[in-house]
Amino acid sequence: MRLSKGYWQTYKEIPSDADIVSQQLMIRSGLIYKTAGGLYTYLPMAFRSIKKIERIIREELDRIGCFEIQMPVMTPAELWHETGRWETMGAQMLKAVDRAGRDLCMSPTNEETVTDLFRRTVSSYKQLPVCLYQINTKFRDEIRPRFGLLRAREFSMKDGYSFHIDKASLDAFYDEIYVAYETIFKRLGLDFIIVEADGGAIASGGAKTHEFQVVADNGEDLVVTIPQTSFAANIEKAVTSRRNIIAAPAMGLEKFSTPNQKTCEEVCAAHGFPITQSLKSLVMTAVVGGKDRYFMVMLLGDDSLNEVKFKNKVNAEHIRPAQQSELDKLGLVKGFMGPTIDHPDLKIVFDEAIDMKASYVIGANEPDHHVKGYVPERDTKAKFFRADLRLAKAGDFIGDHEIVLKKGIEVGHIFQLGDKYSKSMKVTVLNEKGQATTPIMGCYGIGVTRVLASSIEQNNDKDGIIWPAAIAPYDVYLCYIGKTQEIRDVAEEVYSDLLKKGYEVLFDDRQLGPGQMFKDADLIGLPLRVVVGEKDYTATGEVEVKVRKTGEVQKVKKDALLTAVQKKLEELGKWL
Repeated sequence: MRLSKGYWQTYKEIPSDADIVSQQLMIRSGLIYKTAGGLYTYLPMAFRSIKKIERIIREELDRIGCFEIQMPVMTPAELWHETGRWETMGAQMLKAVDRAGRDLCMSPTNEETVTDLFRRTVSSYKQLPVCLYQINTKFRDEIRPRFGLLRAREFSMKDGYSFHIDKASLDAFYDEIYVAYETIFKRLGLDFIIVEADGGAIASGGAKTHEFQVVADNGEDLVVTIPQTSFAANIEKAVTSRRNIIAAPAMGLEKFSTPNQKTCEEVCAAHGFPITQSLKSLVMTAVVGGKDRYFMVMLLGDDSLNEVKFKNKVNAEHIRPAQQSELDKLGLVKGFMGPTIDHPDLKIVFDEAIDMKASYVIGANEPDHHVKGYVPERDTKAKFFRADLRLAKAGDFIGDHEIVLKKGIEVGHIFQLGDKYSKSMKVTVLNEKGQATTPIMGCYGIGVTRVLASSIEQNNDKDGIIWPAAIAPYDVYLCYIGKTQEIRDVAEEVYSDLLKKGYEVLFDDRQLGPGQMFKDADLIGLPLRVVVGEKDYTATGEVEVKVRKTGEVQKVKKDALLTAVQKKLEELGKWL
């Protein structure tokens, strides 16, 4: 493409509403345009990269026998009613009513749609296993869209769904898709880690699930790793332990005054207790079987609740902190709550990091007062149980290894669904004995536009983007310096030669000064920059090749340019 004819514009200023580096660079380099909050137009260069990402995904999925389809973006409410998700997905779904009065939604995901397709087209185990996938638009009505394409309301996603006659078949295909995903992200040129993920309540019975996380400083997810081993898990999944906590010996209960001291930090600081000798009381409302249930979760004073673990433990559809009216009904005083209360509607849950025989400071269930000397095993009157509910944090251990937390961006997720959707939608196929059997499912997602943003989030410097060669909009940025017709003719020859060889070239023929051209070249960040300079070419017949990623500069004869370009692109992983 000739830039003089191209639809492209760069910007010097950082957009005031751009939260993170990838969003800033994508807007400044003319890749995307913000149409509205969480809604973006993909401009020509971004669209070229998206198509390259899609091509790599298609090649690897087709290689293992997956079939591409395309399902409608708008889907009927009756499918969602069958699984109960019309209500449970709530405000995330953008709902509409058509002119005939039928409820529809803009699909945030497509388990219901693909399961309906399957039950109407497949009837025998002989047609299994089968994996159907699509690359299509999704919409999730995020409360606060942010971080550009990383948390947009509308986005492009590859979602795939497999159907199997039994767990052995699902396990075998899961291993295939795992390897295919590894290959996809390697070909995309991303630095990623594969982490064990939390499967939630629907992944019981040994179901597998893994996330593919791009390592990035601005990642929203925290990943627990052990540097000495290959272990990695997302923070919701990881089970870690604490060390070097000094427990207080058991003593008698004693109430003391704590005016306006509502948090463990405030109480311990004012009265000289170590924070780990206090207990934090969190009252959570969990919707279980369609009914509200109340739990007081007890944690060490400096721990935080892992809401995913809690939700799974109590088998809840939804969880949330209890509201003031609910606390009043339970007889609890916010800021001064404690587990000495005994209410028939309240269950007590102690995190496993708590020493049940040690002494702690807790709320007295009385305004402006706490209690010291509380021993959980001795002083808890209500029914209680224990569970691993704390959120892992730096300094924790798994076995003998101290964990290291890394920030990541989830770009892919593979998941064994079991029969959650096939059972609720009454799907059956005939097995080898001619009996009706419920098939089981797996689902496999890749955020296509999230991959685009994640790649830039991971690959940039102070001057701009540094594209992985496999998904760069173009292979080469070509420009010339000089005003003579000879130099222009040489640049045109180079442009023609590169195109004939099959390279994608962005030819900057705008006749700007070298400073402006080089700034734009660094900002857009194509793998190679080729400069036909009047001074070098006139003196030696050489042109300059610069590698954006390393800054390496090489001067080669014009006749050797194609070979040099091929070698550099191979080194950068263009044809992985």
